[in-house]
Amino acid sequence: MAQVKMQTARTTLREPDAAAEDLLSQLGSDTPRLVTMFASRERDQHALNRAVRQRLPAGTRLIGATTAGELDNTGIHEGSVVMSALFGDFEVGLGLGAGLSVDAISAGAASIKRACEDLGVRQQDLDPRRFVGLVIDDGFRYKKEELLLGILEKCQTLVLVGGGASDANRDPAKQSAMVHVDGEVATDAVLVALFKTNAPWAALRSHWYVPTGEKLTITKVDESHTRALEIDGHPAAKRYAEILGVSVEELEFGTPRGFAVRPTALRVGREYFIRAAWSPQEDGSILFANLLEEGTELELMKLGDMAGMTRSFFTDEVPRRVQNPQAALLFHCGGRMWYASATNTAQQLAETLKAAPTAAGMNVHFEIYSGFHINTTLTALVFGAN
Repeated sequence: MAQVKMQTARTTLREPDAAAEDLLSQLGSDTPRLVTMFASRERDQHALNRAVRQRLPAGTRLIGATTAGELDNTGIHEGSVVMSALFGDFEVGLGLGAGLSVDAISAGAASIKRACEDLGVRQQDLDPRRFVGLVIDDGFRYKKEELLLGILEKCQTLVLVGGGASDANRDPAKQSAMVHVDGEVATDAVLVALFKTNAPWAALRSHWYVPTGEKLTITKVDESHTRALEIDGHPAAKRYAEILGVSVEELEFGTPRGFAVRPTALRVGREYFIRAAWSPQEDGSILFANLLEEGTELELMKLGDMAGMTRSFFTDEVPRRVQNPQAALLFHCGGRMWYASATNTAQQLAETLKAAPTAAGMNVHFEIYSGFHINTTLTALVFGAN
């Protein structure tokens, strides 16, 4: 039998050594192959890493990130550290790529190259049935699409899942994010954890929208390819406001009547990848979370049962896709939390985590799924037992 199992721990203790001691005492004396650590951003990440690394067995690998909230089966938390210990039939290789803001493609390529070298496998030999990549980047560099090109350049069939390290501070001028790879803590970087296993696994994603059949076309973009200047041949923000039946001032993502109610999605086969508009700009354009191309047709989605659809993901889809699910690493869009908080449904959303397999995760700054940069989504790497 091949299996991957998980134990989790959480602490609110502030002092790094006390926090590390608390977390590892909860995990017990067994030696895990990999430990994940999702820590609130305001903590001293270097001191926390040092305290945890000193207490872990030499052979146990460590990855982690700063968060905009921490997840486990008891809910969605703030100001804490959530840790998971993974045990079982898998090997893992770790790679860190630096300099996202300078050359994100090269940073992505370096991270997967180092993870493969760590695991002792060539990139060209990654069998997508036995290997899966977990990706965590500095989300505030906004380089997911470029770094994914680098990661997948030599292994285009490799499945990837993850999200951006984040910060609960909503002020863009003060936000920053960090990632942990063993004893190293870095910003402006991307980490890849490359898993090799014969245990059941799946990279999954869940959103709370349903397609409407209605479409819009991005007809003009700015030179950065992040702002839609025109939609359907009209000023972008005005056109989107007309579609939603609201004022331009109400469009901001996370507001009760804005983009989060009817986001856009890219249809790929039968899949809908949410690539939502983010913020109306003073010049009448719309800032999107992802890169745009003129002529792209996007489908308008509509809001479904937020908590109900998330609960069904855990109770129905996860067991259908993964035999005997035992462990789930979760990357939950921070924008989902904004909207849930704005509509007083955050507690209902948090309650759904009770239905998940043993889980640890974080609120992230945009998500990665199957090589796509997406948003307004929960992505997950789930392991089971056969």
